[in-house]
Amino acid sequence: MKVTSIRGYHVGFDCRPALGNASTFIRRRDMLLLQLVAEDGSVGWGEVFNSPFAASGFVKARLAPLVLGQSAAEPWRLFHAMLGTLGYDRRGAGMMAISGMDMALHDLAARARGISVARLLGGALRGSMPAYASGPFIAEGPDPYGAYPAQVEALLKRNFRAIKPRVGVAPRRDGAVMQAMRAQVGEDIGLMVDINQGYTVGPAIECARRMEEAGLLWIEEPLQPEDINGYRMVAQAAPCAIAGGEALGSLAAFRDFLAAGTFGVLQPDMGVCGGFSGFRRIAALADAYDLPVMPHVFGSLVNAYAALQMGALLPERRGGAPMPYPFIEVDVTPNPLLTLLGPMDPGPDGTIAVPEAPGLGFDLAPERLAPWLTDQWRLDLA
Repeated sequence: MKVTSIRGYHVGFDCRPALGNASTFIRRRDMLLLQLVAEDGSVGWGEVFNSPFAASGFVKARLAPLVLGQSAAEPWRLFHAMLGTLGYDRRGAGMMAISGMDMALHDLAARARGISVARLLGGALRGSMPAYASGPFIAEGPDPYGAYPAQVEALLKRNFRAIKPRVGVAPRRDGAVMQAMRAQVGEDIGLMVDINQGYTVGPAIECARRMEEAGLLWIEEPLQPEDINGYRMVAQAAPCAIAGGEALGSLAAFRDFLAAGTFGVLQPDMGVCGGFSGFRRIAALADAYDLPVMPHVFGSLVNAYAALQMGALLPERRGGAPMPYPFIEVDVTPNPLLTLLGPMDPGPDGTIAVPEAPGLGFDLAPERLAPWLTDQWRLDLA
């Protein structure tokens, strides 16, 4: 079954209100959705949420000639062929383009056989995953955390049993808001925080110590992603696990961070690290260090459903949470491209079911993307 067409859909939306973190206020979110079409009409979807425009150019110029006309049943072979196109930049837009293509190839290969991606890759270890809310986000103005109590209460009513707010305004204020949040939610709700690369070593360590009484599961991305020595210093000083990996693309990058003893929780993003093929290599590396690994996901329904399929394949780890890892991250901000086919909230037990339908587990007609479409292109087998 040959791949006969590659189609790109640039989609995006304005964020109202802006989503604040320790580094920036996000006012616009753009993504590239890739659709592969086989000669029998079967389709597969992939996503690039970071550097979508550069990744689009890389797909057109370098990856399309390798994939068009090839068998969709061989994603592992095509993954390595695509890796061969990378030059000096082995962690940037080229790797993100490969990630989206690999995701789509696995979706297509599984749909063609009428099975889920998890089954294609050997069979799921679980039928559902504990979900954690990715939010609330910092607000603009003089009271950046003022809305957190009401927003957290709303998340609890949506059955979330773990919540990851953004912090990073200042260590003292971070400590105060997280201690108040622990008092609000009680001891049975998992809490973690995301600093989004916003601190240097000293403030990150102070922040971790001031939040200690909140009993956090992890502190995510306290520093810039290339600061291996800084991460080691924070990990040695912090009273809880340090999490990260979403900004790392190559297997070698993960090797270097793990060898340095930086992370207690590993979070590759399938839209950055090489799709299913890349993630599985990183997960094997994490196994060697006996570390929990779970997908970072903050994009459209494509990456979210892919993360569910990948999470179903990961071994269980205990991390001090009410439920064992891996968790699935759920973007709880207004995101029409995530909720395109319906809300993605956990059930009463705090988990989300892993779809058993073919491929990633959803059917999406491209016409549904029209309200958020900014550009599209198509390359066909000559």
